[in-house]
Amino acid sequence: MPAAAEPGKFKRFAGWLWRTPLARMVHFAVLLLAFSMLAGAIGSALHIPSNSLKTMDANLASTVLAVLPCVLAYWMSARLIEHRKVDELSWRKSPQLLWGVLGALVLFALLTAQLWVAGVYRITGYGDAPLWILFLLTAVTPGITEEIVSRGILFRLTEEGLGTWIALAVSALFFGFMHAFNPGATVWSSVAISIEAGLLFGLLYHVTRSLWWCIGLHAGWNFVQGAVLGIPVSGIRVDGLFDSQLQGPDWLDGGGFGAEASVLTVLTCGIVSLLLLRRILRTRSAIAPFWKRERRTDARIAALR
Repeated sequence: MPAAAEPGKFKRFAGWLWRTPLARMVHFAVLLLAFSMLAGAIGSALHIPSNSLKTMDANLASTVLAVLPCVLAYWMSARLIEHRKVDELSWRKSPQLLWGVLGALVLFALLTAQLWVAGVYRITGYGDAPLWILFLLTAVTPGITEEIVSRGILFRLTEEGLGTWIALAVSALFFGFMHAFNPGATVWSSVAISIEAGLLFGLLYHVTRSLWWCIGLHAGWNFVQGAVLGIPVSGIRVDGLFDSQLQGPDWLDGGGFGAEASVLTVLTCGIVSLLLLRRILRTRSAIAPFWKRERRTDARIAALR
């Protein structure tokens, strides 16, 4: 009997290992790599030019090839490996995309007003880049891909294993320092993005359990900042609807990285993050690490998957 039980124990252990949050991150990474290679091969075979912010070139086909691998890898990870519905990207929640965009518009309008009052931001002329190209470059691709990776995979699965607070820290730092190699980036600019965007988007996902909200806020933020106001997006200069200039001390205007490294941006987004944090604390929705949680917490996690 003991010998016969060994295969059963190994099978259960292997099944558990296959479904751990870390293993599911690896599954997603492998699928993303495979689909990205396939998309690259298709693009080369069809001679589809790549999108480029440097040359301000973009086309719909290249954008689809950039976004689709991430979406497919995420969907397949959820459906075939996690055996769940992708509720955080369900079509019934898609109107929340517009709420996210609207939130970004209001948030960046408040920030720009502060920069203008402080004498840091001023409009110097008008740009001539087509807005639809800027929309594809600054909003669609980073909004979808970065939110799926940072919130849909890293935050969600880390929260499932290590709890909400560790997931917030890990995903925020990852999101901030993935911009560390952008033009004009410094340690401070990476820390600033970790605080103002990484924490904000993580808290928003926890509260709403919707990637649509996060994608809308992220895409809207980039589009309003770069395509409309002509402010560098994470250090990348954009020929927007308006030509603008940021001029002042680095701590105030963000230096060569742009407004996202400004103390005003950190404070403005930090206030919104505190409001979301207050809601989490009031509703007691934070998930504890696996070594501290109770059975009812595990049941709640299962309901979220």
